[in-house]
Amino acid sequence: MASTACFMIVSRNDIPIYEAEVGTAPKKEEAAHQHQFILHAALDVVQDLAWTTSAMFLKSIDRFNDLVVSVYVTAALHTRLMLLHDSRNDDGIKSFFQEVHELYIKILLNPLYLPGSRVTSSHFDTKVRALARRYL
Repeated sequence: MASTACFMIVSRNDIPIYEAEVGTAPKKEEAAHQHQFILHAALDVVQDLAWTTSAMFLKSIDRFNDLVVSVYVTAALHTRLMLLHDSRNDDGIKSFFQEVHELYIKILLNPLYLPGSRVTSSHFDTKVRALARRYL
């Protein structure tokens, strides 16, 4: 079964620092733009929810047609890991977010990486896509 999934890491300044279409559904350029728009539109909801709960995994915070936005907010930098998907696998999504968060921490520990700048590592991209295939 083909699934739609778009993953994005957004900095505390609402700037996307990593984006990837990680679903198995055929990719269309207009769909990619629509996915980005849906994720950006959900940022206001994330901003409101992040300050009202101590949980890092916010589960389903927004919907658009049959697509759901799930979010994981990091504790220190308030970086948002956002996933637009059409699946109902909360445990798998939470595990995906936790492992990607660990990968992102490794990027942050690199002295050559400036926090808040785009993540351009091909190794990071490969690992994220592998995690998406595993959990989503």
